[in-house]
Amino acid sequence: MNNIIFADLSTYTPKKTIAFYEAVFGWNYYNEDGYYTAYAGNKQVTGLYETPDKFKQMRMPHFWMTYIHVADLPATVEKAKALGGIIEMVDETNAIGPVALIRDPQGAGFTIYSGNLLNTRTEGEKNTLIWNELHVSNMEKIIPFYQGIFDWSFHKGEKNQYHIYTSNEIHVADAQNITNDFKGKYEYWVCTFGVPNLKETHKTILQNGGTIVSNEGKRMLFTDNSGEAFFYVQEL
Repeated sequence: MNNIIFADLSTYTPKKTIAFYEAVFGWNYYNEDGYYTAYAGNKQVTGLYETPDKFKQMRMPHFWMTYIHVADLPATVEKAKALGGIIEMVDETNAIGPVALIRDPQGAGFTIYSGNLLNTRTEGEKNTLIWNELHVSNMEKIIPFYQGIFDWSFHKGEKNQYHIYTSNEIHVADAQNITNDFKGKYEYWVCTFGVPNLKETHKTILQNGGTIVSNEGKRMLFTDNSGEAFFYVQEL
């Protein structure tokens, strides 16, 4: 438990956004009651949905959402409240299993999930979710929060990076201190997708309206054609 298992995308323009990711990763999307599930071949990879009116009115950006698997959703929600988190939504009757959308004390949003139907992060399959990372402006303000609700530990790495481990010592994610001058005013969880050829994927992203934010050598940070939803692409 307390592992990262899935990600989906909130977008104002589902059709336009779907066309982008189909071109970049070769995903096929299937619509079930307004929720779009992406497949790479026969493998479920991610999801996509139209941003709810509530968040459109707040002018929340398009964003990728990280899902974290928990044993007890109500108990985790209560811990998050007590530790300064913001509970945006709780749905214990969802068809896929109980979910809750939470924001940490600096505003980075993530979803907790206690069902058994989502488990699509891989350790290196092409065109799949392979990693998740937290970008914040002040790490010290959020470490106690994640330690308290998930029993994660944060280990300082190089420069401004931290490695996040579960209680059974699984390296589950990374986190970085990044100034607002670089990342903008929002705090967020960002996804990494594995590809067989980084150069070709870079070209395809730009051809389909995406933008490059940074080039780290082995991986690149992009926005999709919304100009807002950040994601990494890493060569396998």
